[in-house]
Amino acid sequence: MMTEPIACTLKPGDLTTRRAELLPGLVARAAAREALPDGWRFVFAADSGTLKAIADVIDAERQCCRFLQFQLTVPASGGPMTLDVTGPEGTREFLEGL
Repeated sequence: MMTEPIACTLKPGDLTTRRAELLPGLVARAAAREALPDGWRFVFAADSGTLKAIADVIDAERQCCRFLQFQLTVPASGGPMTLDVTGPEGTREFLEGL
């Protein structure tokens, strides 16, 4: 299996234009974040609007940053949702740069 390069395939102008629709815009909505060895965990309020925004961002990001892996946890209790964004070595640093 070939490893995807740690790079966004969007042109810089496109990234600037779409920033609010992508991971940087979503992260701004997070109630908390926690560093993981291979990425970040973001904590969000449990509401339908946020859940839809998370799904939209995952769909967009998986197309331009193919090396990213997403794991969304929506607890049965209605508690805060968590989104783990991970990838190969260097992913956490890449995400910090966004």
